[in-house]
Amino acid sequence: MPSRLGDRLRRLAEEAGVALDEPRAERLAEYVELLRRWNAKLNLTRLDRDDAGLARLAIEPLVALPYLPRQGTLVDIGSGGGSPAIPVKLALPGLGLRMVEARTRKAVFLRETVRHLGLDRTEVVAERYEALLSRRELQKAHGALTVRGVRLSREALRRLQAFVAPGGALLLFRGPEPADAWSDASPALEREASVPLRGAPGSRLVVLRRREG
Repeated sequence: MPSRLGDRLRRLAEEAGVALDEPRAERLAEYVELLRRWNAKLNLTRLDRDDAGLARLAIEPLVALPYLPRQGTLVDIGSGGGSPAIPVKLALPGLGLRMVEARTRKAVFLRETVRHLGLDRTEVVAERYEALLSRRELQKAHGALTVRGVRLSREALRRLQAFVAPGGALLLFRGPEPADAWSDASPALEREASVPLRGAPGSRLVVLRRREG
């Protein structure tokens, strides 16, 4: 039987123009409830109970799905409470996931979420992303990268692109800023899309594609 939270998520997805079937809505609801329980004790993330907060947590990540591969591996930087990484993984179970989160208690929560939801091909790396840049096996090893809630500069973005294979995408969940803010971030990156998000006025998903060659 569908849960009330699952039904609520499906309604929010419909309002956002995002496809969300009942089984995936229930899986998303399971993740949200787990985050709420942990958040009450550890204050992992700002988790508003209104529709806007729920949509930002669980529905906005699904806006990225058209720009993501169905196979390979996604790396999420500064995963925090698990959004956008966990909703994306639940929607694309064939996509491997590597979540990078330096803060210990958040990494513990992410590992418990992976265990609780039974997510395969999913790894939590409890380090700063800067420490991973020297690991050659991680360079150009991902079909896509997501980042949200992390202070981002052009220099940081140029460093992060090292994780992404040529032809792969960098998806930036951004707050209010000029629409062309990342259009010239790096010669190796081409801006593919800038998609408005409903969670906060002026927020958007910026999609950059790493050039071939």
